[in-house]
Amino acid sequence: MSETIFSLITDYGPIAIFVSAFLSCLALPIPTSLMMLTGGAFVATADLDLLPVVQAALSGAVIGDQAGFLIGRFGGTPVLERLARAPARRAVLDRARALVDRHGGLGVFFSTWAIAPLGPWVNFAAGATGLGWLRFTIADVLGEVIWVSLYVGLGYGFAANVAAVAEAMGDLMGLLAALAVAAAAALWIRAVLKAQRARHPAQDHR
Repeated sequence: MSETIFSLITDYGPIAIFVSAFLSCLALPIPTSLMMLTGGAFVATADLDLLPVVQAALSGAVIGDQAGFLIGRFGGTPVLERLARAPARRAVLDRARALVDRHGGLGVFFSTWAIAPLGPWVNFAAGATGLGWLRFTIADVLGEVIWVSLYVGLGYGFAANVAAVAEAMGDLMGLLAALAVAAAAALWIRAVLKAQRARHPAQDHR
């Protein structure tokens, strides 16, 4: 995998980073974080310039997020149902929808970098559930700035150990995503229990 990414960035430079960032924001399984780490490492060795790498990563991510949002906005619930045909996708999409419903723009912000695996699905859900475009865009751009700065910066600072850094960051992001899902599930269970007690107040006195 890493050899392929090195080859792509060697041959196409920032264009490869732009395309990978765009497609990954539409839920395609592309290792954009590793692409950005590699781009940062190439900047450190003077094979690429910093500004084009950052511009490519940030513009690709933001445009991809906007595309996902518009797909959700104009496709609405039917698009979400189509995306959620597979049980695994439905589970992820349900989590993304809960994140948007509960936290709005703040959920979008954290989905771009802290819980990045949910990011593409949050884009679809935000559009379909009616989150305001301006609110989505502001949260999205701020979050993507952090995501791009984090990975390009790490690639630059640890150019000699990109693979090790990628593995460590993957583990960290996986942990953060798991914690976020667990927290959302706990809040959902709490809300369900509260609603049940409200419907059957007599049961609390048995």
